[in-house]
Amino acid sequence: MKKYLLSSVLALTMAGACHEAFAQDFSRHFEDATLRLDYIFAGNNNSQAIYLDRMKSQTGWYGRRTNMNCLPLQGNGTITVTDATGTDTLYMHSFSTLFQEWQSTEEATRVAKSFENTFLIPMPKESVQVTVELKNMHNGTKSYLKHTVDPDDRLISKHSENETLPYRYLHKAGDSKEKIDIVFVPEGYTRDEMKQFRKDCMESMESIFRHQPFNRLKDRFNFIAVEVPSEHSGVSIPKNNDWKSTAVGSHFDTFYSERYLTTSNIKKLYDILDGIPCESIVILANTNEYGGGGIYNNYMLSASRGPGYKSVIVHEFGHSFAGLADEYFYDDQYVTIYPAGIEPWEQNLTTLTDFGSKWKDMLPKGTEIPTVADGKDRYTKVGVYEGGGYQSKGVYRPAQDCRMHTNQAPDFCPVCQRAIERLVNFLCHED
Repeated sequence: MKKYLLSSVLALTMAGACHEAFAQDFSRHFEDATLRLDYIFAGNNNSQAIYLDRMKSQTGWYGRRTNMNCLPLQGNGTITVTDATGTDTLYMHSFSTLFQEWQSTEEATRVAKSFENTFLIPMPKESVQVTVELKNMHNGTKSYLKHTVDPDDRLISKHSENETLPYRYLHKAGDSKEKIDIVFVPEGYTRDEMKQFRKDCMESMESIFRHQPFNRLKDRFNFIAVEVPSEHSGVSIPKNNDWKSTAVGSHFDTFYSERYLTTSNIKKLYDILDGIPCESIVILANTNEYGGGGIYNNYMLSASRGPGYKSVIVHEFGHSFAGLADEYFYDDQYVTIYPAGIEPWEQNLTTLTDFGSKWKDMLPKGTEIPTVADGKDRYTKVGVYEGGGYQSKGVYRPAQDCRMHTNQAPDFCPVCQRAIERLVNFLCHED
């Protein structure tokens, strides 16, 4: 599905760029607890602002405990935690947002809107500075907010463990301190349909594990299902004037694109997840309608049945978990999401501005750039094929076909597989 990703220069790559003094000493700076930060991003097509909404704490920190002060991928925005003086970077996290995508729409030229965004950081032991920064497609700062967090602030609300919703492990590889926790959230499943939700979770997890490199990295992941019923069965389809009351209030027709399924109720989503180990969110929509959406380090949402739904789930997971870009393009619609002279941060696209930071080392000797698609070894032959990121010109993808290109591709291409494995190693601190 179409997913907006702003282009920017690749900043830091994998664990080698981290400062080990801070990367290894989690307990020096942080409690074994989580601080939830809710923000409002607001603006229109050419202006934006960031506001702190509320803060909430909960026991247990389920994110990474090493490589704390650097990023595996730059994303379209960052949240950075420094000491009180702003001298030492203690934690960094990157993300993309629905707000930034909306800013590129026609609607944003005539109205201002606000969007919810929530980020989880480890609870600091002492006062820290938190900076939230949004980037533009030229890697410039569009907007930022810097504020102080005092862990003793009495207005930080506290999550009570008896408020945690019921959840169960579908696949448990180990302790959350060492593994990556993926959480399935039901959307449009009534209380009587929870058995169907658990079945859909298993099929979705198995679909992800059927693809490399996830199959050979199964021992790095925990998969969890949280059970929260919706009042109505199914999800909202505005084009049919069909509106439902569901767990996270998702709907099709996002930005008037019929197949684009998202939710803007981020605080509601995280209310469901409070107290549950979570690093990546998969929302399963109880519908046969084709569609979905995936936003890097935010969430993915997909129909859980209907034509091609298993392929959609894996594709959207490639977006939301691994930060992979769409590799398809429009022959009759030239759009500029990735401007010339700026190297995309996504690892499966290049403008050739800094191709050496991408998959140049994976090219067979003598490969022509650009590479002519010949239909042979279309899923495994690494090259530099023009067309990707919705643009027919000026952007290049690594394979003729891939799970990030079409639903017919049986797997991720070799370049996407390497990008996923590098990210998993970073999060688990594996060489």
